[in-house]
Amino acid sequence: MSRPSRRLLLAGALAAASAAVTGCSSGSEGSSSDGSRRLRIGYFAFPSGDLIVKHKRLLEKALPDHKISWIKFDSGAGVNQAFIGNSLDIAALGSSPFARGVSGSSPIPYKVAWILDVAGENEALVARKGTGITDVAGLKGKKIATPFASTSHYSLLAALEKAGLKPADVQLVDLQPQPILAAWQRGDIDAAYVWLPTLDELRKTGTQVTSSKEIGAAGKPTLDLAVVSDELISRDPQAIDAWRKAEAEALRLLKSDPDGSVKAVSSELNISEADAKAQLAQGVFLTPQQVASADWLGTGSDSDPGRLLTYVTDTARFLADQRQIDTAPSAAVVRKAFYLEGLSDVLK
Repeated sequence: MSRPSRRLLLAGALAAASAAVTGCSSGSEGSSSDGSRRLRIGYFAFPSGDLIVKHKRLLEKALPDHKISWIKFDSGAGVNQAFIGNSLDIAALGSSPFARGVSGSSPIPYKVAWILDVAGENEALVARKGTGITDVAGLKGKKIATPFASTSHYSLLAALEKAGLKPADVQLVDLQPQPILAAWQRGDIDAAYVWLPTLDELRKTGTQVTSSKEIGAAGKPTLDLAVVSDELISRDPQAIDAWRKAEAEALRLLKSDPDGSVKAVSSELNISEADAKAQLAQGVFLTPQQVASADWLGTGSDSDPGRLLTYVTDTARFLADQRQIDTAPSAAVVRKAFYLEGLSDVLK
């Protein structure tokens, strides 16, 4: 598989940015046309604390002097492109596309500042019934769709490797979630690795072969992270503090107010509350204390990153071995893409 150059990514970013951020001024020092400070937040239509923050307007309440724009993306590849085009300040991003973004001679100018969730049964590989596929080894020669440069793509490659298959042993197709569903319904593909809510649609007429929960337990976990631009860190670190506190509150609400959380996700995804409840149950959501611990993002000390550093470094190394990126960055390089300052404050 060929990989797009940084120049092509930038070209795509500029096109995506102009469409996604229509109406948002690119004024100096992060100001919008009416003089208020701006925050452009990228999110996925995926059950997580992000949707609770958005639905309950937690960030708008915390930062009334900011003009906040929520911009929906289909996958991490689009988020990376938008950051290259300077069209985002904060965004959800999978650990695999983040590992790609901090690799190479011109890493994307952003840093991981929060963990939204750990991939569980909410990302999985499903084969169409009638194909005879019952395990990963049975995918040899089959046509498999997944969004390239995503956590699902990474997990698919990991599953193939574990089964003794190379990417060349299958037919990989780069499709976003909605086109995956359309291709599935037409019978154009044999299997797909994707996330909710498209995943649940595929399960209705398919057989789950493996999941990101299983692949993570085997040593290759994936996570949904949240990153902030270097420019935002420089000009408005207080906004990052407020945003982290809003995300921490959402994680608390997922546990303390499950019914309210289900209603928020149901409304944001335009699905039934029963479906929202089922989808939330498939994710792994940390507590704020876990996020800000040595087991995950870190303790808030610049010299003490958590195990996420190892996860991202290992992911980049795997992608390099799979020839998805040219070279894997060192742990020291990845460490520079962590923003831990003020992290412990969300626990106060």
